[in-house]
Amino acid sequence: MFASPSVAPLTADFGPFAILLKVQNTPLREHPVSLAMEERSILGKTAREYPMTPLQKKMLQDMGPGRVTLHYPLGGYTTFRAGGPVEALYEAHTLAELIDLITFLAQEKIPYFVIGRGSNMLVSDDGLDAVAISLKGEFLTIEVAEGDAQGLLVGAGTSIFDLLDHCRVHGLSGVEFLAGIPGTAGGAVAMNAGAFGREIGEKVAGVELINGKGQKGWLNRERLHFFYRHFERPAGAVITRVLFSLEKESGERIRQRIVEYLKKKKARQPLELPSAGSVFKNPPGHYAGKLIEEAGLKGKRIGGAMISPKHANFIVNTGQAKAADILALIRTAREKVKARFGVDLDLEIEVLG
Repeated sequence: MFASPSVAPLTADFGPFAILLKVQNTPLREHPVSLAMEERSILGKTAREYPMTPLQKKMLQDMGPGRVTLHYPLGGYTTFRAGGPVEALYEAHTLAELIDLITFLAQEKIPYFVIGRGSNMLVSDDGLDAVAISLKGEFLTIEVAEGDAQGLLVGAGTSIFDLLDHCRVHGLSGVEFLAGIPGTAGGAVAMNAGAFGREIGEKVAGVELINGKGQKGWLNRERLHFFYRHFERPAGAVITRVLFSLEKESGERIRQRIVEYLKKKKARQPLELPSAGSVFKNPPGHYAGKLIEEAGLKGKRIGGAMISPKHANFIVNTGQAKAADILALIRTAREKVKARFGVDLDLEIEVLG
C-alpha cells in the first residue's frame, strides 16, 4: 500500500469548510447521520414482503461475529435523518468475506444494498426487510496502480474526503470537482456523480466488482458505460475497487481548487439542514430546481419537510420530518411541474421500502 508522508490534515487548510469535510469521515457507529453519498445495489429494488427467518439471521451473524447489527436504525443514519430501520447491517472487511456474504444472500433470496455514507436514499417510515452492507477494512485503501504513477486504485468504501486528501498530498489532479459531494468512491462511481459540468466517469479507468452470484470481475475502460447519474453494471453487482486515471499537479493548486468548489457549493446549496442533495435529475434541456421554483414551490412545507428556499431541487428536514412528508413533497413537485411545463421529473435519489 502507498504510504503517505506526514503532512497537515486536509481540514486544516479549509477553515470554515472543515466541519463539512470532517463529517464525511465520521465512522458509521459513532455518528448516526454523516453527510455522504451511498452506493445502492438492491436486488429487485424493493425488499421482500417477509423478513428473514431466525435461522437466516443466525447464519448471517455467524458469518460475521460482531459485525452484524439487527434492526439497524437506517433512517437516522441517512442524510435525510428520516425513515425506519433495515433488517440488518453487515460490516464487510475483506473481499473474501464480501463474496461469501453476497453468495449467501443471493442463495437465500435476501435483498441487499451498499449504504456508503447514507445519502441519495430515502428509507420508508416502515423500514425494509433487507441487509445493508457497509464496506470497511481493505475497502478503505488507496494504492498507486502498478506501473502507473498517476493511477490510483481506490477501495470502494473510501470516502471522497480521503480520496481528495490523498490526491492533494501526492499532487494528483482530476477529481477536485467532487469536493463537497458527500460519499464514497464506490457510491460516486455507482451514480456517476458530478458537479460543475464534470462527471466522475471521466476519470475512471477500471472497476472491480462482485456480481449477484458472488463472482469477482474487472471492467476495463472500454467496457465501462457511464450515463447521466448512472453507471451500467449487472443487477446486484457491488463495486469493490475503482481505478482512477489522474494528472500530476502541485498540491497547493489542488487545495485551492477544492476550496473554490466548496465555496460555490456553500453559496448555492442548503448545507445547514439535513437533505439528500439533489432530489431530481435534470430533464433534458432543463434544470429541475428552476422548474420547481417557477412552479411556485420554493419554501413549500409538508410536515417537517420543506422544499429549500435556497435551492428548489433540495428537500430539507426542518426538524421532525417523516419519510412520508418527503415523499409527499416529491409527489407535489412532480405534479406541479408536469401540469405547468409538461415535463416529467425523474428521481435522482432512491426510495427504499
